Amino acid sequence: MEILIPISLFFAVFGIFYLYLSTRNKERLALIEKGVDASIFMNGANHATPVWKIFILNLALLFMGVGVGVFLALLLVTYSSLNQDAVYPAIIFFTAGAGLFVGFHLTKNLDKA
Repeated sequence: MEILIPISLFFAVFGIFYLYLSTRNKERLALIEKGVDASIFMNGANHATPVWKIFILNLALLFMGVGVGVFLALLLVTYSSLNQDAVYPAIIFFTAGAGLFVGFHLTKNLDKA
């Protein structure tokens, strides 16, 4: 019975990729049949920021947010009477989200340049 979970997960991921690729192919074939120039598929490919730079930026800001969250939670627990079990996850998730939010805005600025 436990084997059904990985199998169903595999089929779900496979189905998503198959649906994405087949839809993209049908859309492109329809545009080509209408005589649209194939260069529209390459728009922004030369000017876009590489994915690895965006990934590294967001990952770095996420880790910095988690680090700042742990530090702030430690300060709050040490110098207040707040419950440690509630403060740590709340502050860590909040600062990690703030870091990802900053990363989103920095990524928008990378694409403009």
